[in-house]
Amino acid sequence: MAFSILIVDDSRAMRSFVKRVLHLSGFEMGTCYEAENGKEALNLLDREWVDVILTDINMPVMNGEEFVQSLAAHESFHTIPVLVVSTDRTEDRVRQMIALGAQGYVKKPFQPEELREELEKVLEVAYAGK
Repeated sequence: MAFSILIVDDSRAMRSFVKRVLHLSGFEMGTCYEAENGKEALNLLDREWVDVILTDINMPVMNGEEFVQSLAAHESFHTIPVLVVSTDRTEDRVRQMIALGAQGYVKKPFQPEELREELEKVLEVAYAGK
């Protein structure tokens, strides 16, 4: 099953890198959308449905923390699983993002296998039994 993905990161290079890593790892990816920040991502989600979101934390306009909170509070978006991909490596930040509604967390820099494994785990939990 191919999954539609939204990658939210203010770095175009990082968005391209994540997309390439997923493709090279053999992850079954359908449509891949991109957004530079949380606000742009929310606007995109008003028009397109995705199966999973990968988001950075440190972004302008609307950061990842605000974005995850907005998703959790939204009637339609709160069921979309979120995987945080961030340079913030502190355990406090990981716990905070999970508490806000993220289902997983990958610390940059990461190994390609690590990203794929965490993404598959998040998807398995979110879509088990569906």
